[in-house]
Amino acid sequence: MKSLLRENIGEALVGLFVILFAAWFVWFAWGATGGGAKAGAIHVTALFPNSTGINIGSDVRVAGMKVGTVTSQALDSQSFQVKATLALDPAIKLPADSSAAITSEGFLGATFISLIPGGDTVPLKDGDTIADTQGAMDLMGMVGQFINKSGDSAGSAPAGEAPKP
Repeated sequence: MKSLLRENIGEALVGLFVILFAAWFVWFAWGATGGGAKAGAIHVTALFPNSTGINIGSDVRVAGMKVGTVTSQALDSQSFQVKATLALDPAIKLPADSSAAITSEGFLGATFISLIPGGDTVPLKDGDTIADTQGAMDLMGMVGQFINKSGDSAGSAPAGEAPKP
C-alpha cells in the first residue's frame, strides 16, 4: 500500500486539492446566497414596487456598510408589490422609521438595498415592516423619457399640433 501511495503521490495531492476546493466553494455559495444568515438576525420585511436586480443573498447596507442580506422574496397578492425579507445584524439598532431604497454601485455595479436611518428612538424589531421604500430605477425607461422629452420646451407642441401662443 505504501509503495502504491509513493507512486501516485501527485494524483493523491491533486485529489485532495480538488476536495478542499469543492468544500470551499460550497461554503462560499452558502454564505453568498443568504444560507449562512447570522444567528439571531432581526428579520424585517419591506414592500417594493420594483425589485429589479435584487436576489436572495443581495446585500443590505447602511452608509455603504453591509448590515444584512435579503433572505426571501415573494409577490404580495394584495398590493402586487415585491415583499422582501431582510435579515439584519442584531448589533445594529436601526430606528423603526428607517426607509429602504434599491440602488446600485454604478451602471455595472452590484444592486443592493440601502437602508436610511430615521429619527425614531424605537429600534426595528423582529417581524417589523419598513413602510417607506423606493424601488429600483428603470434605466431604459429613464433613457426613453430623456430622448422623448429632449426637444420639449414651453412653446413647442407635439407633432401634428399647432404651438400654443
